[in-house]
Amino acid sequence: MSKFNQTRRDFLQNSALMAGGLAAGSMAGVLPAAADRSKELNILCWEGYNSAQVLDPFRTSTGATVRAESLTNDPTMINRLRAGETNIWDLINVNNPWARKVMNPEGLIKPIDKARFEPYFDKMLPAFKAPYKWAMDDAGDQLLGMAQRFGPYSFVVNTDKISRATAEDQGWDLWNDAANDKKYGVQASDDWNVFDLCCIAGFDPFREHTDEEVAKYTDAAKRVFKGARMVGDLATMNQALVSGEIDFYLTGGTYSCSPARADGNLNIRAITPLRGPFEGGKGGISWIEITSVVNNPDVSPLAEDFLEYVQSPEMSHTVAFAEGTFNPVTQMGNSACFDLFSKEELDVIQWDSLEEEMARSAEYDIVPDYDKLLDIMTAVKRETSGG
Repeated sequence: MSKFNQTRRDFLQNSALMAGGLAAGSMAGVLPAAADRSKELNILCWEGYNSAQVLDPFRTSTGATVRAESLTNDPTMINRLRAGETNIWDLINVNNPWARKVMNPEGLIKPIDKARFEPYFDKMLPAFKAPYKWAMDDAGDQLLGMAQRFGPYSFVVNTDKISRATAEDQGWDLWNDAANDKKYGVQASDDWNVFDLCCIAGFDPFREHTDEEVAKYTDAAKRVFKGARMVGDLATMNQALVSGEIDFYLTGGTYSCSPARADGNLNIRAITPLRGPFEGGKGGISWIEITSVVNNPDVSPLAEDFLEYVQSPEMSHTVAFAEGTFNPVTQMGNSACFDLFSKEELDVIQWDSLEEEMARSAEYDIVPDYDKLLDIMTAVKRETSGG
C-alpha cells in the first residue's frame, strides 16, 4: 500500500495546506496528545472537510481549535497512523474499504456510538441504509464510521465529440480502438489507472490475477499510454476536453468533471459503462468515503460531535459543494437536505443519472497484487511517454 502515490483528487494536492494554518508535514512535531483535549480536534482527511466553510461554524459553536490536514491518497494517511500518529488525529476520512478491511483489524480506529449514529443512516439514500456494509466491521456488530460523499468514477467524455449513449455502450473498449489514438488523455492517478487498465484488459481489478491476465494488463497499458495525447492532472484533462484538444479521458467521474460542469460546460460528462468485468456484469467503479474516529489514547470528545455536526442537512450540502470539487452526499436521501440543492447544482453532479450509474458500478476495493501491477504500469509509462 505504501506504493500508492496518487488517487482521484491529485489536482488539488497543492492545496493540502491545513485550514488551521499548519503545513502538512508539521502536525506530528507540534501536536502531541494534550492532557485536556476538550477544546481541540484534529482531522486527517480528503479536501473539503478542511474547508473553512465546513470548519468555521463548528469552531464558532464549540470554541474549539480545529485543525484539518488534507492529503491526496488513503494509504499515506493510514501509514501515518501506523507510524504513531494515532496520538495526534481524532478523525480520519478515507475511501470505503480501508476502515473495514485495514484500519479496524489493525486497531487504528475505534467503533462509534451505534445508538447515536445508526439512525442517521435511516435518512440517507436507499443504498446506504443501516446496516451499511462499509461502515460496519466484518461481524456486523460495530459501527466504524459515517458515509457521506460518494460517486461513480470511470471516465469522462465531451459529449459534443462522443455521445453519452455511444460512450456507455462502447465503455472500456474506447481504449481498445486504434481509431481513438491521440484523442484521449490519461489523468495521472496511479491507483485508479491500475483499476482502469484491468477493466480495459477485460477483468476485475479487485482480486488476484493469473499470469495470463497480467500479460493482458501489460498489453493494455502499452496500448493506452502509447495512444494517449497527454498525461496530466485533472485540471489539465478538463481544460483539454473543454478546448477540444481531447475527446475523453480516464480516470474520471462525477467528482473530477464537476468543476468544468460548474463553469457551464454541461457537455463534459462522466460516463459509467453499461457493462464490464465485474460481478453481475457491472461496468464501472464507484467510491464512497467513510469518516472514522481514530484510536487515539486521548481522543477528543469533539470527534463524535463533529461526525454528528456534518450529518445536518445544511452542513451536508456545504460538504457536497465545498470549495474545489462537487459531489453527491448520502444525506440527499433526506428531503430537508435534498431541497437545499439548486437545479444547477444537481446538474453539476449529474443527479439525472446518478442512481443508475451507481447501480452498475462495483465499489472501490483493495487490489491484492497492486504493487506488481503498479510496477508494470510505471515501466510502461517510462517507455511510451517518458513519464
